[in-house]
Amino acid sequence: MDKNSENALSERNWYKDDNQSHNYGEEAFRVLRIQSEIVDGLEKLRRFDRVVSILGSARADKNSPQAQAAFALSKRFSEDGIAIMTGGGPGIMEAANQAAFPSELSIGLTIDLADGEEANSYLNELIDFRYFFVRKLMFVKKSSAFVYFPGGFGTLDELFTIATLMQTQKTTKAPFILFDRDFWLPLMDWVKEKLTKNHYIEEDEWNFIKLVDTVEEAYDQIMLNFSKRN
Repeated sequence: MDKNSENALSERNWYKDDNQSHNYGEEAFRVLRIQSEIVDGLEKLRRFDRVVSILGSARADKNSPQAQAAFALSKRFSEDGIAIMTGGGPGIMEAANQAAFPSELSIGLTIDLADGEEANSYLNELIDFRYFFVRKLMFVKKSSAFVYFPGGFGTLDELFTIATLMQTQKTTKAPFILFDRDFWLPLMDWVKEKLTKNHYIEEDEWNFIKLVDTVEEAYDQIMLNFSKRN
């Protein structure tokens, strides 16, 4: 097992910690390491002003329509001087980073995983994290907009975490776009039919989420928000 896998496995055991094996000194050290990750991440991201986060599956084929759309959207933003931030892995993330790389506006926030997923080769700024919650903090602190392409649990985790922060007004609402209506519409129908109708959530608490099918739609919605800020 390589070093990254050992680190990821160690942190996974810490989250669960069935045997209560960690002593106070070890936990205090972890707190300091968490603090260090936060400070390091914020410092490295200081130089980026406008940032769009593009999130989606690491398993998407690079020639898939979704990956090609992520590349095209990222290219348009980076040509306008807007940085692109992803999870730094393969698939959708790599396509987005590749497009922004020539403009030196490609950011990857990678995470140590037990399967040893490698960072892609198109990152001008690479920041590696042990802790998912610190990584999420960086996305929330620096992103001016979020675009979610089809993905699995990791994509859904980021989606619902940030949607919850916007719903509860713990962070400022920003463009929140789900790319590919066919993929996302069943989820949004479930939110409407199961959550809204039962009043577990009200429609005005999630109507900031927009579904799009084209690069132009996503680009225009986000650029409109940027123009309102200026």
